[in-house]
Amino acid sequence: MSTPKELATPAGGTTVADRPAATAQEVTPWVTIVWDDPVNLMSYVTHVFVTYFKFARPKAERLMLAVHHEGRAVVASGTREEMEQHVNALHAYGLWATLEKSE
Repeated sequence: MSTPKELATPAGGTTVADRPAATAQEVTPWVTIVWDDPVNLMSYVTHVFVTYFKFARPKAERLMLAVHHEGRAVVASGTREEMEQHVNALHAYGLWATLEKSE
């Protein structure tokens, strides 16, 4: 029969010192991209950037012009889940947006 002390002692490999060090998982950054479309006015796209992302008007206008002249602009970066939320919100505003892994 076991003594009370033996019952209270954890099995090997369960103490903190015996556990392997936790390895940090590499977080792959994702980006939200807004695409040019034939529907939305440039002033509306700027309005969405200011309203949703809380960008200062000059930054919002610069990104809107990138969308207009280059066909797309990266407007946010972060975790996949955050970028999915941004894409869904931008779709609700009527903008064309996608997410992809950052290079």
